[in-house]
Amino acid sequence: MVCLGNICRSPLAEGILKSKVSSDYVQVDSAGTAGYHEGELPDKRSIAVAKKYGINITDQRSRKFSVTDFDSFDVIYAMDESNYDNIVALSRSYEDKSKVKMILQELDPDQKLNVPDPYYGGELGFENVYQMLNNACEEISSKINK
Repeated sequence: MVCLGNICRSPLAEGILKSKVSSDYVQVDSAGTAGYHEGELPDKRSIAVAKKYGINITDQRSRKFSVTDFDSFDVIYAMDESNYDNIVALSRSYEDKSKVKMILQELDPDQKLNVPDPYYGGELGFENVYQMLNNACEEISSKINK
């Protein structure tokens, strides 16, 4: 799960998907394409909206996306087109590039819809992002848990 700073969208996506799949079989992590917040907790509003739905994301710390993530993960979900482009630019091969997907394409494969950055959107922005990511993660988990 990758967004820009790894404090709003991608930590929520990580927490949501972890709550829906078994950690015995699936490794879920998140990162940011920029290292602005390395080592920091998720945004307090992400923590709050996750907690509202029974998910604790306070064990997460922001980290920057690394080329080695292509080796560690089978699928890399970008939250928006800008981050998608930044991830793809780091890819070393067609195989790396083929791992990168827009997360909302899980709901609508024909569209390249962005998960909006809620940072400046207030509490409602975080709730809306949570709902989008929850729906996408429900679809992802249904494929994994088959």
